[in-house]
Amino acid sequence: MEKVLSFVGRFIFALPFLLFGANHLMSADQMAPMVPAYIPGGVFWIYFTGAAMILAALAIITGKQGRAACFGLAVMLLVFIVAVHSPGLSNPQMKMMSMINLLKDTALMGACLFMAGTFKK
Repeated sequence: MEKVLSFVGRFIFALPFLLFGANHLMSADQMAPMVPAYIPGGVFWIYFTGAAMILAALAIITGKQGRAACFGLAVMLLVFIVAVHSPGLSNPQMKMMSMINLLKDTALMGACLFMAGTFKK
């Protein structure tokens, strides 16, 4: 029963990353304005993070390189927090959405680190 629960938990955790990664690949041009102007590359980063999320989700679901995938997601979420959400806190029009996304990504980052501890080295 523990193995079933573990798999279901990994699947449920990874599914949003899989779907959001696919959304990045399908809607890259619409998401490109979210990349801060001070970060060169624009739409490249949307494709890159989309592919990274899909690969990480598959690694978590299969359990192959799941630990590394969780650490990679945690680092990516930290970059989102610092580079995307934190600057938005100073903009009164963006403050509420930036705070919501900052807290969401902080919680997901914590979950990634917790999940990394569940995989064997």
